[in-house]
Amino acid sequence: MFLSNLSIKRPVFAAVLMLALVTLGLFSYRRLAIDMWPDVEIPYITVITAFPGAAPETVEREVSKRIEEAVNPISGVRHVGSVSRESISTVWIEFALEIDVAEAVQEARVKIGAIRDELPAEIAEPVVEKIDFSSMPVVSLAVRAAELAPRELTDLAEKLVQRRVENIEGVGKVDLVGTAFREVAVEIQPERLLALDLGVDDVIAGLRAENVNAPVGRLNRGLAESSVRVAGKPAAVEDYASLVVADIDGRPVALGDVARIVDGVEEQRTLALVDGQPAIALDIVKQSGANTVAVVDAVRRELAALRGDLPAGVQVEIVRDGSIAIREAVRDVQETLVIGALLTILIVFCFLNSWRSTVITGLTLPIAVISSFIVMHFAGMSLNTMTLMALSLSIGLLIDDAIVVRENIVRHLERGDDHHSAARNGTAEIGLAVLATTLSIIAVFVPVAFMKGVVGRFFRDFGITVAFAVAVSLFVSFTLDPMLSSRWYDPDVARSGRRHRLARALDRFNAWFDALADRYRSLIGWALAHRKTTVAIAVLAFVAGLAVFGSLE
Repeated sequence: MFLSNLSIKRPVFAAVLMLALVTLGLFSYRRLAIDMWPDVEIPYITVITAFPGAAPETVEREVSKRIEEAVNPISGVRHVGSVSRESISTVWIEFALEIDVAEAVQEARVKIGAIRDELPAEIAEPVVEKIDFSSMPVVSLAVRAAELAPRELTDLAEKLVQRRVENIEGVGKVDLVGTAFREVAVEIQPERLLALDLGVDDVIAGLRAENVNAPVGRLNRGLAESSVRVAGKPAAVEDYASLVVADIDGRPVALGDVARIVDGVEEQRTLALVDGQPAIALDIVKQSGANTVAVVDAVRRELAALRGDLPAGVQVEIVRDGSIAIREAVRDVQETLVIGALLTILIVFCFLNSWRSTVITGLTLPIAVISSFIVMHFAGMSLNTMTLMALSLSIGLLIDDAIVVRENIVRHLERGDDHHSAARNGTAEIGLAVLATTLSIIAVFVPVAFMKGVVGRFFRDFGITVAFAVAVSLFVSFTLDPMLSSRWYDPDVARSGRRHRLARALDRFNAWFDALADRYRSLIGWALAHRKTTVAIAVLAFVAGLAVFGSLE
Protein backbone atom coordinates (compact mmCIF):
# COMPACT_ATOMS: atom_id res chain seq x y z
CA MET A 1 0.00 0.00 0.00
CA PHE A 2 1.15 3.54 -0.71
CA LEU A 3 1.19 4.84 2.88
CA SER A 4 2.89 1.80 4.36
CA ASN A 5 5.49 1.57 1.57
CA LEU A 6 6.25 5.29 1.86
CA SER A 7 6.65 5.01 5.64
CA ILE A 8 8.93 1.99 5.35
CA LYS A 9 11.12 3.78 2.79
CA ARG A 10 11.00 7.15 4.62
CA PRO A 11 10.97 6.39 8.36
CA VAL A 12 11.85 9.96 9.29
CA PHE A 13 8.83 11.19 7.34
CA ALA A 14 6.53 8.84 9.24
CA ALA A 15 8.03 9.84 12.58
CA VAL A 16 7.64 13.56 11.80
CA LEU A 17 3.99 13.01 10.87
CA MET A 18 3.32 11.36 14.23
CA LEU A 19 5.22 14.09 16.05
CA ALA A 20 3.19 16.77 14.24
CA LEU A 21 -0.09 15.12 15.25
CA VAL A 22 0.97 14.85 18.88
CA THR A 23 2.26 18.44 18.99
CA LEU A 24 -0.90 19.88 17.47
CA GLY A 25 -2.96 17.74 19.82
CA LEU A 26 -1.12 18.95 22.92
CA PHE A 27 -1.42 22.62 21.90
CA SER A 28 -5.13 22.10 21.18
CA TYR A 29 -5.60 20.43 24.56
CA ARG A 30 -4.21 23.47 26.35
CA ARG A 31 -6.83 25.63 24.66
CA LEU A 32 -9.83 23.42 25.37
CA ALA A 33 -12.44 24.59 27.84
CA ILE A 34 -13.67 22.22 30.55
CA ASP A 35 -17.38 21.93 31.17
CA MET A 36 -20.00 19.39 32.24
CA TRP A 37 -21.88 19.23 28.93
CA PRO A 38 -21.44 20.57 25.38
CA ASP A 39 -22.47 24.16 24.76
CA VAL A 40 -25.87 23.49 23.20
CA GLU A 41 -28.19 26.35 22.28
CA ILE A 42 -31.78 25.49 23.18
CA PRO A 43 -34.21 26.93 20.55
CA TYR A 44 -36.56 28.53 23.09
CA ILE A 45 -37.05 32.13 24.12
CA THR A 46 -39.27 33.60 26.82
CA VAL A 47 -41.06 36.94 27.11
CA ILE A 48 -41.72 37.93 30.73
CA THR A 49 -43.94 40.94 31.41
CA ALA A 50 -44.86 42.35 34.82
CA PHE A 51 -48.38 43.78 35.18
CA PRO A 52 -48.58 44.88 38.84
CA GLY A 53 -51.91 44.19 40.56
CA ALA A 54 -53.61 42.61 37.53
CA ALA A 55 -55.68 39.45 37.85
CA PRO A 56 -54.63 36.36 35.82
CA GLU A 57 -57.61 36.79 33.48
CA THR A 58 -56.63 40.38 32.79
CA VAL A 59 -52.97 39.43 32.28
CA GLU A 60 -53.95 36.77 29.75
CA ARG A 61 -56.40 38.99 27.84
CA GLU A 62 -54.44 42.25 27.81
CA VAL A 63 -50.84 41.00 27.63
CA SER A 64 -50.26 37.30 26.92
CA LYS A 65 -52.65 36.96 23.98
CA ARG A 66 -51.41 40.11 22.28
CA ILE A 67 -47.75 39.13 22.64
CA GLU A 68 -48.52 35.64 21.28
CA GLU A 69 -50.20 37.15 18.22
CA ALA A 70 -47.25 39.52 17.70
CA VAL A 71 -44.47 36.89 17.81
CA ASN A 72 -46.30 34.12 15.95
CA PRO A 73 -45.40 35.43 12.43
CA ILE A 74 -41.65 35.22 13.19
CA SER A 75 -39.87 32.87 10.77
CA GLY A 76 -39.07 29.45 12.22
CA VAL A 77 -41.64 29.48 15.05
CA ARG A 78 -42.86 25.97 15.80
CA HIS A 79 -45.03 26.57 18.84
CA VAL A 80 -46.11 29.46 21.06
CA GLY A 81 -47.54 29.13 24.56
CA SER A 82 -48.07 31.24 27.64
CA VAL A 83 -48.69 31.09 31.37
CA SER A 84 -50.61 33.97 32.96
CA ARG A 85 -50.43 34.45 36.71
CA GLU A 86 -51.31 37.31 38.97
CA SER A 87 -49.18 40.31 37.90
CA ILE A 88 -46.94 38.19 35.62
CA SER A 89 -47.21 37.07 32.00
CA THR A 90 -44.79 34.45 30.65
CA VAL A 91 -44.85 33.70 26.92
CA TRP A 92 -42.54 31.00 25.58
CA ILE A 93 -41.68 30.44 21.92
CA GLU A 94 -40.18 27.28 20.42
CA PHE A 95 -38.16 27.60 17.21
CA ALA A 96 -36.82 25.15 14.68
CA LEU A 97 -33.30 23.91 15.46
CA GLU A 98 -31.71 25.61 12.46
CA ILE A 99 -32.87 29.07 13.58
CA ASP A 100 -30.29 31.41 15.11
CA VAL A 101 -31.69 32.07 18.58
CA ALA A 102 -29.90 35.42 18.94
CA GLU A 103 -31.53 36.72 15.77
CA ALA A 104 -34.88 35.31 16.91
CA VAL A 105 -34.59 37.22 20.20
CA GLN A 106 -33.88 40.44 18.34
CA GLU A 107 -36.82 39.93 15.98
CA ALA A 108 -39.13 39.16 18.91
CA ARG A 109 -38.13 42.43 20.56
CA VAL A 110 -38.94 44.29 17.35
CA LYS A 111 -42.36 42.63 17.07
CA ILE A 112 -43.22 43.39 20.71
CA GLY A 113 -42.00 46.97 20.36
CA ALA A 114 -44.38 47.43 17.41
CA ILE A 115 -47.40 46.64 19.61
CA ARG A 116 -46.16 48.44 22.73
CA ASP A 117 -48.85 51.12 22.39
CA GLU A 118 -51.54 48.42 22.36
CA LEU A 119 -50.39 46.98 25.68
CA PRO A 120 -51.49 48.49 29.02
CA ALA A 121 -49.46 51.52 30.05
CA GLU A 122 -49.01 50.12 33.58
CA ILE A 123 -46.91 47.11 32.51
CA ALA A 124 -43.15 46.97 32.91
CA GLU A 125 -41.02 46.71 29.80
CA PRO A 126 -41.25 43.10 28.47
CA VAL A 127 -38.07 41.11 29.03
CA VAL A 128 -37.14 38.94 26.03
CA GLU A 129 -34.37 36.40 26.59
CA LYS A 130 -33.29 32.99 25.41
CA ILE A 131 -33.09 29.92 27.62
CA ASP A 132 -29.44 29.63 28.50
CA PHE A 133 -28.15 27.03 30.95
CA SER A 134 -24.94 29.00 31.27
CA SER A 135 -26.92 31.81 32.92
CA MET A 136 -26.97 29.80 36.14
CA PRO A 137 -24.44 30.97 38.76
CA VAL A 138 -21.16 29.06 38.58
CA VAL A 139 -19.96 30.16 42.00
CA SER A 140 -21.49 31.97 44.97
CA LEU A 141 -19.69 34.08 47.57
CA ALA A 142 -20.85 35.11 51.03
CA VAL A 143 -19.75 38.31 52.77
CA ARG A 144 -20.15 38.33 56.55
CA ALA A 145 -19.21 40.71 59.36
CA ALA A 146 -20.68 40.56 62.86
CA GLU A 147 -19.56 44.14 63.65
CA LEU A 148 -21.17 45.82 60.61
CA ALA A 149 -24.81 46.77 60.20
CA PRO A 150 -26.66 45.27 57.20
CA ARG A 151 -26.56 48.57 55.29
CA GLU A 152 -22.82 49.00 55.80
CA LEU A 153 -22.19 45.37 54.83
CA THR A 154 -24.24 45.86 51.66
CA ASP A 155 -22.22 48.94 50.70
CA LEU A 156 -18.99 47.02 51.25
CA ALA A 157 -20.18 44.05 49.16
CA GLU A 158 -21.38 46.30 46.34
CA LYS A 159 -18.57 48.84 46.14
CA LEU A 160 -15.60 46.59 46.83
CA VAL A 161 -16.31 42.87 46.37
CA GLN A 162 -18.78 43.09 43.49
CA ARG A 163 -16.68 45.56 41.49
CA ARG A 164 -13.53 43.49 41.89
CA VAL A 165 -15.28 40.28 40.84
CA GLU A 166 -17.02 41.88 37.85
CA ASN A 167 -13.61 42.77 36.36
CA ILE A 168 -12.54 39.11 36.21
CA GLU A 169 -12.23 37.74 32.69
CA GLY A 170 -15.14 35.46 31.85
CA VAL A 171 -17.53 36.87 34.47
CA GLY A 172 -20.81 38.03 32.93
CA LYS A 173 -22.62 39.55 35.90
CA VAL A 174 -22.76 39.42 39.67
CA ASP A 175 -26.13 39.36 41.46
CA LEU A 176 -26.42 40.44 45.09
CA VAL A 177 -28.74 38.54 47.44
CA GLY A 178 -29.81 39.52 50.94
CA THR A 179 -29.01 43.19 50.45
CA ALA A 180 -30.12 46.10 52.64
CA PHE A 181 -29.63 49.17 50.47
CA ARG A 182 -30.15 52.65 51.87
CA GLU A 183 -33.61 54.09 51.32
CA VAL A 184 -35.20 57.39 52.32
CA ALA A 185 -38.78 56.55 53.35
CA VAL A 186 -41.61 59.08 53.22
CA GLU A 187 -44.25 58.13 55.79
CA ILE A 188 -47.46 60.01 54.98
CA GLN A 189 -49.47 61.41 57.95
CA PRO A 190 -53.13 60.87 56.88
CA GLU A 191 -54.61 63.28 59.45
CA ARG A 192 -52.42 66.14 58.18
CA LEU A 193 -53.37 65.43 54.58
CA LEU A 194 -57.03 65.46 55.60
CA ALA A 195 -56.64 68.76 57.44
CA LEU A 196 -55.06 70.37 54.37
CA ASP A 197 -57.55 68.74 51.99
CA LEU A 198 -54.75 67.03 50.02
CA GLY A 199 -54.44 63.55 48.59
CA VAL A 200 -51.54 61.10 48.31
CA ASP A 201 -51.45 61.74 44.56
CA ASP A 202 -50.76 65.41 45.24
CA VAL A 203 -47.74 64.50 47.38
CA ILE A 204 -46.41 62.04 44.80
CA ALA A 205 -46.80 64.57 42.00
CA GLY A 206 -45.06 67.23 44.06
CA LEU A 207 -42.12 64.90 44.82
CA ARG A 208 -41.72 64.01 41.18
CA ALA A 209 -41.71 67.66 40.18
CA GLU A 210 -39.32 68.90 42.88
CA ASN A 211 -36.92 65.96 43.44
CA VAL A 212 -35.05 66.36 40.13
CA ASN A 213 -31.87 67.83 38.76
CA ALA A 214 -32.96 69.63 35.59
CA PRO A 215 -30.72 71.22 32.92
CA VAL A 216 -31.81 74.75 32.03
CA GLY A 217 -29.36 75.77 29.30
CA ARG A 218 -25.85 77.13 28.70
CA LEU A 219 -23.95 80.15 29.95
CA ASN A 220 -21.52 81.81 27.55
CA ARG A 221 -18.63 83.89 28.86
CA GLY A 222 -16.44 85.00 26.01
CA LEU A 223 -14.97 81.89 24.46
CA ALA A 224 -15.98 79.70 27.41
CA GLU A 225 -19.27 77.86 27.71
CA SER A 226 -20.75 76.29 30.84
CA SER A 227 -23.86 74.18 31.32
CA VAL A 228 -26.43 75.36 33.84
CA ARG A 229 -28.78 73.10 35.76
CA VAL A 230 -31.10 73.36 38.71
CA ALA A 231 -30.10 71.00 41.53
CA GLY A 232 -33.48 70.11 42.96
CA LYS A 233 -32.48 66.92 44.74
CA PRO A 234 -31.65 67.46 48.41
CA ALA A 235 -28.08 66.83 49.47
CA ALA A 236 -29.06 65.58 52.94
CA VAL A 237 -32.02 63.61 54.27
CA GLU A 238 -33.20 66.43 56.52
CA ASP A 239 -33.51 68.69 53.45
CA TYR A 240 -36.39 66.59 52.12
CA ALA A 241 -38.69 68.10 54.74
CA SER A 242 -38.43 71.52 53.04
CA LEU A 243 -39.44 70.28 49.58
CA VAL A 244 -42.62 72.02 48.42
CA VAL A 245 -45.14 69.42 47.27
CA ALA A 246 -48.34 71.49 47.01
CA ASP A 247 -49.74 75.01 47.03
CA ILE A 248 -52.95 76.00 48.89
CA ASP A 249 -54.25 79.48 48.20
CA GLY A 250 -50.74 80.75 47.58
CA ARG A 251 -49.31 79.12 50.69
CA PRO A 252 -46.68 76.45 49.96
CA VAL A 253 -47.00 73.06 51.68
CA ALA A 254 -43.68 71.38 52.53
CA LEU A 255 -43.18 67.62 52.60
CA GLY A 256 -42.37 67.82 56.30
CA ASP A 257 -45.84 69.30 56.93
CA VAL A 258 -47.62 66.10 55.77
CA ALA A 259 -45.07 63.31 56.21
CA ARG A 260 -42.25 62.00 58.35
CA ILE A 261 -38.86 61.46 56.64
CA VAL A 262 -36.93 58.35 57.74
CA ASP A 263 -33.37 57.52 56.69
CA GLY A 264 -33.43 53.71 56.68
CA VAL A 265 -33.08 50.69 54.44
CA GLU A 266 -35.31 49.30 51.73
CA GLU A 267 -37.76 46.49 52.40
CA GLN A 268 -35.86 43.22 52.33
CA ARG A 269 -37.10 40.92 49.55
CA THR A 270 -34.22 38.42 49.53
CA LEU A 271 -32.39 36.64 52.31
CA ALA A 272 -28.97 34.98 52.48
CA LEU A 273 -27.95 32.87 55.47
CA VAL A 274 -24.64 31.13 56.13
CA ASP A 275 -24.74 28.71 59.06
CA GLY A 276 -27.90 30.46 60.19
CA GLN A 277 -26.24 33.90 60.22
CA PRO A 278 -27.28 36.77 57.87
CA ALA A 279 -24.87 37.52 55.05
CA ILE A 280 -24.64 39.17 51.63
CA ALA A 281 -24.42 36.60 48.84
CA LEU A 282 -22.89 37.24 45.43
CA ASP A 283 -24.06 34.91 42.64
CA ILE A 284 -21.49 34.97 39.83
CA VAL A 285 -22.72 34.19 36.32
CA LYS A 286 -20.15 33.46 33.61
CA GLN A 287 -20.22 34.86 30.11
CA SER A 288 -21.77 32.70 27.41
CA GLY A 289 -19.16 30.26 26.12
CA ALA A 290 -16.69 30.97 28.92
CA ASN A 291 -14.77 28.17 30.62
CA THR A 292 -16.55 27.36 33.89
CA VAL A 293 -13.50 25.88 35.59
CA ALA A 294 -11.26 28.76 34.46
CA VAL A 295 -13.77 31.33 35.74
CA VAL A 296 -13.99 29.64 39.15
CA ASP A 297 -10.20 29.43 39.41
CA ALA A 298 -9.93 33.13 38.53
CA VAL A 299 -12.52 33.99 41.20
CA ARG A 300 -10.54 32.02 43.79
CA ARG A 301 -7.35 33.88 42.89
CA GLU A 302 -9.10 37.26 43.06
CA LEU A 303 -10.69 36.30 46.38
CA ALA A 304 -7.28 35.48 47.84
CA ALA A 305 -5.99 38.90 46.75
CA LEU A 306 -9.15 40.63 47.99
CA ARG A 307 -8.90 39.38 51.57
CA GLY A 308 -5.94 41.67 52.17
CA ASP A 309 -8.04 44.76 51.32
CA LEU A 310 -11.02 43.92 53.54
CA PRO A 311 -11.63 45.63 56.89
CA ALA A 312 -10.97 43.66 60.04
CA GLY A 313 -13.71 41.20 60.91
CA VAL A 314 -15.10 40.91 57.36
CA GLN A 315 -15.11 37.42 55.88
CA VAL A 316 -15.58 36.50 52.23
CA GLU A 317 -15.90 32.81 51.45
CA ILE A 318 -17.09 30.53 48.67
CA VAL A 319 -20.35 28.83 49.67
CA ARG A 320 -21.19 27.15 46.36
CA ASP A 321 -18.80 26.01 43.67
CA GLY A 322 -20.41 24.82 40.43
CA SER A 323 -17.08 23.55 39.10
CA ILE A 324 -16.78 20.78 41.69
CA ALA A 325 -19.27 18.51 39.92
CA ILE A 326 -17.59 19.27 36.58
CA ARG A 327 -14.13 18.47 37.92
CA GLU A 328 -15.31 15.22 39.49
CA ALA A 329 -17.18 14.10 36.37
CA VAL A 330 -14.23 14.89 34.11
CA ARG A 331 -11.80 13.23 36.53
CA ASP A 332 -13.94 10.07 36.67
CA VAL A 333 -14.04 9.82 32.89
CA GLN A 334 -10.30 10.49 32.66
CA GLU A 335 -9.60 7.71 35.18
CA THR A 336 -11.83 5.38 33.21
CA LEU A 337 -9.96 6.36 30.06
CA VAL A 338 -6.56 5.58 31.61
CA ILE A 339 -7.72 2.31 33.19
CA GLY A 340 -9.25 1.19 29.90
CA ALA A 341 -6.05 2.00 28.02
CA LEU A 342 -3.87 0.10 30.50
CA LEU A 343 -6.15 -2.94 30.46
CA THR A 344 -6.21 -2.87 26.66
CA ILE A 345 -2.43 -2.81 26.48
CA LEU A 346 -2.22 -5.61 29.06
CA ILE A 347 -4.54 -7.83 27.03
CA VAL A 348 -2.53 -7.10 23.88
CA PHE A 349 0.66 -8.10 25.70
CA CYS A 350 -0.92 -11.35 26.91
CA PHE A 351 -1.92 -12.41 23.41
CA LEU A 352 1.02 -11.07 21.38
CA ASN A 353 3.51 -12.35 23.98
CA SER A 354 6.02 -9.65 23.02
CA TRP A 355 6.69 -6.34 24.68
CA ARG A 356 8.03 -4.90 21.41
CA SER A 357 4.83 -5.78 19.60
CA THR A 358 2.86 -4.33 22.53
CA VAL A 359 4.77 -1.04 22.27
CA ILE A 360 4.31 -0.85 18.51
CA THR A 361 0.55 -1.40 18.74
CA GLY A 362 0.13 0.51 22.01
CA LEU A 363 1.59 3.71 20.54
CA THR A 364 -1.61 4.01 18.53
CA LEU A 365 -3.60 4.79 21.69
CA PRO A 366 -1.82 7.98 22.88
CA ILE A 367 -1.34 9.29 19.33
CA ALA A 368 -5.01 8.82 18.41
CA VAL A 369 -6.30 10.18 21.72
CA ILE A 370 -4.04 13.24 21.69
CA SER A 371 -4.81 13.90 18.02
CA SER A 372 -8.52 13.91 18.85
CA PHE A 373 -7.98 17.18 20.72
CA ILE A 374 -7.21 18.81 17.34
CA VAL A 375 -10.72 18.30 15.99
CA MET A 376 -12.19 19.26 19.39
CA HIS A 377 -10.37 22.59 19.32
CA PHE A 378 -11.14 23.54 15.71
CA ALA A 379 -14.76 22.36 15.98
CA GLY A 380 -15.35 24.53 19.04
CA MET A 381 -15.82 21.62 21.44
CA SER A 382 -14.81 21.38 25.08
CA LEU A 383 -13.58 18.68 27.39
CA ASN A 384 -16.93 17.51 28.67
CA THR A 385 -18.72 14.33 29.59
CA MET A 386 -19.66 13.55 25.98
CA THR A 387 -16.22 14.01 24.39
CA LEU A 388 -14.39 12.15 27.14
CA MET A 389 -16.98 9.36 27.03
CA ALA A 390 -16.33 9.16 23.28
CA LEU A 391 -12.61 8.68 23.91
CA SER A 392 -13.31 6.07 26.61
CA LEU A 393 -15.60 4.14 24.28
CA SER A 394 -13.17 4.30 21.38
CA ILE A 395 -10.15 3.02 23.36
CA GLY A 396 -10.94 -0.55 22.40
CA LEU A 397 -11.49 0.44 18.78
CA LEU A 398 -8.34 2.50 18.35
CA ILE A 399 -5.93 -0.37 18.80
CA ASP A 400 -7.83 -2.91 16.65
CA ASP A 401 -6.24 -1.87 13.34
CA ALA A 402 -2.74 -1.83 14.82
CA ILE A 403 -3.22 -5.33 16.30
CA VAL A 404 -4.38 -6.78 13.00
CA VAL A 405 -1.53 -5.16 11.07
CA ARG A 406 1.14 -6.16 13.59
CA GLU A 407 -0.16 -9.73 13.95
CA ASN A 408 -0.05 -10.26 10.20
CA ILE A 409 3.46 -8.81 10.02
CA VAL A 410 4.55 -11.22 12.79
CA ARG A 411 2.98 -14.10 10.84
CA HIS A 412 5.16 -13.23 7.85
CA LEU A 413 8.23 -12.99 10.12
CA GLU A 414 7.49 -16.46 11.49
CA ARG A 415 7.38 -17.73 7.92
CA GLY A 416 10.95 -16.52 7.42
CA ASP A 417 10.49 -13.14 5.70
CA ASP A 418 12.90 -10.34 6.59
CA HIS A 419 11.55 -7.36 8.52
CA HIS A 420 11.16 -5.05 5.52
CA SER A 421 9.40 -7.64 3.39
CA ALA A 422 7.21 -8.77 6.29
CA ALA A 423 6.17 -5.19 7.08
CA ARG A 424 5.43 -4.38 3.45
CA ASN A 425 3.68 -7.61 2.47
CA GLY A 426 1.89 -8.08 5.79
CA THR A 427 0.36 -4.62 5.67
CA ALA A 428 -0.61 -4.85 2.01
CA GLU A 429 -2.18 -8.25 2.50
CA ILE A 430 -4.79 -7.12 5.02
CA GLY A 431 -4.85 -3.39 4.13
CA LEU A 432 -8.22 -3.43 2.38
CA ALA A 433 -9.81 -5.51 5.15
CA VAL A 434 -8.55 -3.11 7.83
CA LEU A 435 -9.70 -0.12 5.77
CA ALA A 436 -13.17 -1.63 5.34
CA THR A 437 -13.44 -2.36 9.07
CA THR A 438 -12.48 1.19 10.05
CA LEU A 439 -14.73 2.82 7.49
CA SER A 440 -17.66 0.72 8.75
CA ILE A 441 -17.02 2.01 12.28
CA ILE A 442 -16.83 5.59 11.02
CA ALA A 443 -20.03 5.05 9.05
CA VAL A 444 -21.76 4.10 12.29
CA PHE A 445 -20.62 7.08 14.36
CA VAL A 446 -20.68 9.90 11.80
CA PRO A 447 -24.52 9.83 11.53
CA VAL A 448 -24.66 10.13 15.33
CA ALA A 449 -23.08 13.56 14.97
CA PHE A 450 -25.93 14.65 12.69
CA MET A 451 -28.88 13.39 14.70
CA LYS A 452 -31.89 15.70 14.78
CA GLY A 453 -33.36 17.36 17.83
CA VAL A 454 -31.79 18.76 20.97
CA VAL A 455 -30.43 15.32 21.88
CA GLY A 456 -28.63 15.25 18.54
CA ARG A 457 -26.90 18.52 19.45
CA PHE A 458 -25.49 16.86 22.56
CA PHE A 459 -24.27 13.82 20.59
CA ARG A 460 -22.59 15.90 17.89
CA ASP A 461 -19.35 16.12 19.86
CA PHE A 462 -19.55 12.41 20.68
CA GLY A 463 -19.88 11.23 17.08
CA ILE A 464 -17.23 13.54 15.63
CA THR A 465 -14.70 12.66 18.34
CA VAL A 466 -15.07 8.90 17.89
CA ALA A 467 -14.95 9.11 14.08
CA PHE A 468 -11.83 11.30 14.06
CA ALA A 469 -10.02 9.15 16.66
CA VAL A 470 -10.72 5.96 14.70
CA ALA A 471 -9.56 7.62 11.45
CA VAL A 472 -6.28 8.64 13.11
CA SER A 473 -5.79 5.11 14.45
CA LEU A 474 -6.14 3.78 10.88
CA PHE A 475 -3.58 6.32 9.68
CA VAL A 476 -1.13 5.30 12.43
CA SER A 477 -1.65 1.62 11.62
CA PHE A 478 -0.69 2.21 7.96
CA THR A 479 2.33 4.44 8.72
CA LEU A 480 3.97 4.14 12.14
CA ASP A 481 3.30 0.44 12.75
CA PRO A 482 4.82 -0.85 9.46
CA MET A 483 7.75 1.54 9.84
CA LEU A 484 8.59 0.36 13.37
CA SER A 485 8.03 -3.27 12.40
CA SER A 486 10.52 -2.91 9.55
CA ARG A 487 13.17 -1.26 11.73
CA TRP A 488 12.78 -2.81 15.16
CA TYR A 489 14.04 -6.39 15.42
CA ASP A 490 11.83 -8.55 17.67
CA PRO A 491 13.56 -11.68 19.07
CA ASP A 492 10.30 -12.84 20.68
CA VAL A 493 9.00 -13.79 17.24
CA ALA A 494 11.37 -16.76 17.07
CA ARG A 495 10.49 -17.83 20.65
CA SER A 496 13.83 -19.69 20.89
CA GLY A 497 16.50 -20.00 23.58
CA ARG A 498 15.93 -19.82 27.31
CA ARG A 499 12.61 -18.14 28.09
CA HIS A 500 12.17 -16.06 31.25
CA ARG A 501 9.41 -16.80 33.73
CA LEU A 502 6.92 -14.26 32.37
CA ALA A 503 7.46 -15.49 28.81
CA ARG A 504 6.87 -19.09 29.91
CA ALA A 505 3.65 -18.05 31.69
CA LEU A 506 2.47 -16.28 28.55
CA ASP A 507 3.34 -19.36 26.48
CA ARG A 508 1.15 -21.48 28.75
CA PHE A 509 -1.65 -18.91 28.45
CA ASN A 510 -1.41 -18.93 24.67
CA ALA A 511 -1.37 -22.73 24.65
CA TRP A 512 -4.58 -22.74 26.70
CA PHE A 513 -6.13 -20.22 24.37
CA ASP A 514 -5.11 -22.28 21.31
CA ALA A 515 -6.84 -25.29 22.85
CA LEU A 516 -9.93 -23.16 23.38
CA ALA A 517 -9.73 -22.08 19.75
CA ASP A 518 -9.60 -25.76 18.71
CA ARG A 519 -12.86 -26.33 20.58
CA TYR A 520 -14.33 -23.35 18.76
CA ARG A 521 -13.18 -24.95 15.51
CA SER A 522 -15.13 -28.04 16.47
CA LEU A 523 -18.21 -25.91 17.15
CA ILE A 524 -17.87 -24.33 13.71
CA GLY A 525 -17.61 -27.79 12.17
CA TRP A 526 -20.82 -28.86 13.90
CA ALA A 527 -22.60 -25.70 12.69
CA LEU A 528 -21.53 -26.38 9.09
CA ALA A 529 -22.66 -30.01 9.37
CA HIS A 530 -26.08 -29.00 10.76
CA ARG A 531 -26.99 -25.96 8.70
CA LYS A 532 -30.75 -26.19 9.14
CA THR A 533 -30.48 -26.52 12.90
CA THR A 534 -28.09 -23.56 13.08
CA VAL A 535 -30.41 -21.39 10.98
CA ALA A 536 -33.41 -22.45 13.10
CA ILE A 537 -31.60 -21.49 16.31
CA ALA A 538 -30.67 -18.11 14.82
CA VAL A 539 -34.28 -17.46 13.73
CA LEU A 540 -35.61 -18.44 17.18
CA ALA A 541 -33.10 -16.12 18.85
CA PHE A 542 -34.15 -13.28 16.53
CA VAL A 543 -37.86 -13.82 17.20
CA ALA A 544 -37.24 -14.05 20.94
CA GLY A 545 -35.32 -10.78 20.79
CA LEU A 546 -38.22 -9.08 19.03
CA ALA A 547 -40.62 -10.38 21.67
CA VAL A 548 -38.47 -9.09 24.50
CA PHE A 549 -38.02 -5.76 22.72
CA GLY A 550 -41.79 -5.33 22.48
CA SER A 551 -42.12 -5.72 26.25
CA LEU A 552 -39.61 -2.97 27.02
CA GLU A 553 -41.04 0.26 28.42
